[in-house]
Amino acid sequence: MASVSAPSAALAPHRSSASAALLFPYPYSSSQVSPSPTARPRRLAVSARAMPWPHVLTVAGSDSGAGAGIQADIKACAALGAYCSSVITAVTAQNTVGVQGVHAVPEEFVGEQLKSVLSDMSVDVVKTGMLPSAGIVKLLCENLRKFPVKALVVDPVMVSTSGDTLSGPSTLATYRDELFPMADIVTPNVKEASKLLGDVSLQTISDMRSAAESIYKLGPKHVLVKGGDMPDSTDAIDVFFDGKEFIELRGLRIKTRNTHGTGCTLASCIAAELAKGATMLHAVEVAKKFVESALYHSKDLVIGNGPQGPFDHLFSLKSPLHKMGSLHKFNPDDLFLYAVTDSGMNKKWGRSIKDAVKAAIEGGATIVQLREKDTETREFLEAAKACVEICRSSGVPLLINDRIDVALACNADGVHVGQSDMPAWEVRELLGPGKIIGVSCKTPAQAEQAWKDGADYIGSGGVFPTTTKANNPTLGFEGLRVVCSASKLPVVAIGGINTGNAGSVMELGLPNLKGVAVVSALFDRECVATETRSLRSILMNACSRS
Repeated sequence: MASVSAPSAALAPHRSSASAALLFPYPYSSSQVSPSPTARPRRLAVSARAMPWPHVLTVAGSDSGAGAGIQADIKACAALGAYCSSVITAVTAQNTVGVQGVHAVPEEFVGEQLKSVLSDMSVDVVKTGMLPSAGIVKLLCENLRKFPVKALVVDPVMVSTSGDTLSGPSTLATYRDELFPMADIVTPNVKEASKLLGDVSLQTISDMRSAAESIYKLGPKHVLVKGGDMPDSTDAIDVFFDGKEFIELRGLRIKTRNTHGTGCTLASCIAAELAKGATMLHAVEVAKKFVESALYHSKDLVIGNGPQGPFDHLFSLKSPLHKMGSLHKFNPDDLFLYAVTDSGMNKKWGRSIKDAVKAAIEGGATIVQLREKDTETREFLEAAKACVEICRSSGVPLLINDRIDVALACNADGVHVGQSDMPAWEVRELLGPGKIIGVSCKTPAQAEQAWKDGADYIGSGGVFPTTTKANNPTLGFEGLRVVCSASKLPVVAIGGINTGNAGSVMELGLPNLKGVAVVSALFDRECVATETRSLRSILMNACSRS
């Protein structure tokens, strides 16, 4: 329940190595997402006793104000579709002003709670928060050795925002000696990292990297040092370390007083995603996206009179633009078969936009962009609303080309913009952190700018000559290779791609190239579903060979 960083409004991962792939899943309603060609199979129940959904056990303190602690953990897990049981280690009297009192639960009773849950309820992941004594840390370690789980997420809660000490020196030593070697990830903010390392000064990103490496040497498999409390920083920068590679998660700060419980929530979201089968980096990125969305959509919430208020974990149930199922978290695998509609082609074949989109999804399109430049705004908006319903029911993201007004009005999943359109950072300001933003790029410099502006992916091309865009110089394979090698974002290739050359594009095996975007090859044909099905088959065969 200690103070942690307020995540950013536009998260842009930066890697010191380009080898790792970006992964942004859609955690809010996984059943609505169509399987990608490279998706891992979901974890299946292995016995009659298995839980019907992913199960996180939080071992933490109770927050009477319900902004942090087990209350935040349960809400966060619920929002991400995971079951959350709890072992209460302490009961606190606290509100938005601070912590007025802490009552530790007797150690033997904490042990009884642990045994009750772990021995019976098929726990996938354990997440820890406030552990007020060395004895409780030891009890937890003993129980985890007796009842092993898939992963252990340790949020080393030590000091409250108001300065109250929640863990003493002996507890810190036990953390380091016994708990960290069992942890899959440890998630301290800079204040906690400093305390863990003997009150070392952490003032720069380089200091955070050194701290992450030092904490890693204490035994955990991964470390996330959160930099929201870093002085004189206009960005919120967190450092992830897996023992080999440092990854910086960057973004703009969200100005709000409602940051109480962000650390608890972030760790719980990581635990929920791990319980669902995610990789560690995948889980961290999803957690960051969730917390930043929650902060953004409850930044003006007023609860209490103190300096640090809570935020709304269930914002997606209340916000008209972020209803459950409509906040599609970006997954780069969705770029695999990117269908771009065209008003002229639809009219040529006597199809409505709605029918074109429905047919493309039937054939296996993994993402759809509406590019209807010759359609009147009123007609386009009505069609877009219908397409949103079709895409949402199929778990396929729907983007609008250029028209941010239409995207907002129909609650599309995002927008794709060109170099002559509004810059991605301004689009992000209008749409908020929960939407997908793509940018057309032809050069490494444009790709770099798209990353800095907070885009989620780039479209690079035209790869081949095309009739859909006048005066559009082609990049060819070499130009595409240059952009993909330089990009820190996932890339979709576009321009003149069809069933005759799509396979050769994917067989290039370029870094960050996730798929192809097509227009004429699908929509300037009599049967869109058949053409889409054929192209998908070609792409999958190409991927299996590369």
